[in-house]
Order: sequence, then C-alpha cells, then structure tokens
Amino acid sequence: MILKSFVTAVIYFLFFSSANIFAQEIKERTETIITESFEKDVNFIFRKYTLPPNIKRKIEYIVKQKFFKDLLYVYKISLNDTLIAFGFLDNVIGKSMPITFFVLLDIEGNIISTNIIKYREPYGGAVSNENWNEQFTGKNSDSDFTIGKSVNGISGATISVNSVTKGIRKITLLYEEIKDDI
Repeated sequence: MILKSFVTAVIYFLFFSSANIFAQEIKERTETIITESFEKDVNFIFRKYTLPPNIKRKIEYIVKQKFFKDLLYVYKISLNDTLIAFGFLDNVIGKSMPITFFVLLDIEGNIISTNIIKYREPYGGAVSNENWNEQFTGKNSDSDFTIGKSVNGISGATISVNSVTKGIRKITLLYEEIKDDI
C-alpha cells in the first residue's frame, strides 16, 4: 500500500513537473517570436481570453472545427504605447495530439506570421516549416483558406495541414468578432 502511494506520488510529480516545463517552453518560444518579429522595444501583455459561447459556436460551424478549449491566450503588442498587433496562442488536434500554434495579426486583422510552437506527433511535422507558414502572411478573415488552392498541402502531413489551416482561419474570424473587446 505504501509502495503504491509512493509510485502514484512520483507519477503525479513527474507529470505536473513536465507539464510546467512544457508550459514554460511554450511561453518562452512565443515571447521570442514576438520580440523577433518587431523592434526590440516592443511591449506585450497576455491574458487568458474566455471565448463567448455564441461566437465560439458560430466560428466552429463556419470552419468545421471545434476550438481546443473554451479559452486561448491573447497577447496585446505595443510599441511606444501604440497598439500595433495581437497574438493568439491556441491548439488544434493533429492525428491524436495537440499542435500548439501562434498567429500574429496586425490591428487590421491581417496575418503578420504564423508559427508552430509545439508539435507532438511523430509524423506531419512539416507544418512547422517556416516556408509553409509564410503562405498565410497577409491573409485575413476574408481570405481563401482552401487547401490545394490557396494553401499548399504537404505530402505525409494531410491531417496536420488541415488542422492547422482551420485553426489559423478560426483565429482570423475570431479576431473580427472580438477585436473591440480585447
């Protein structure tokens, strides 16, 4: 009985310790992307944003993909006290694991950049490629996100390409719905 309790305690410790390490890694990578995307004096704050249920349902219906959770992280990015961009950190499900991604939008809602922050699947990691992500630059909520037409597919990464593309589109649509509230 004591051994079982000890083993359980060790497993919980390892799980929560690694979860905290992953969370810190994700935070640091995201913040590095922000600082490298703008001038050195850029300031940012982030907060958890709870998705309003009616907006969440509307966007999920349009995109045909559910949000990973009822919340995501929103970064407000300023330069010299002037708001210049927003960043959205979210997850989508790949084949079976979450893919953590980050979308930077200018204040008009145009994509500045997209980045895969954490890819956890054994296959399909080509969606992390900078060249693949660059094709989203300039897109917005009115853009076409059709794979094979305006978004390049990747052989061997079909599920990841579909999931990430839909996730990015959800962010552009969400921004239009909440930009006055964030």
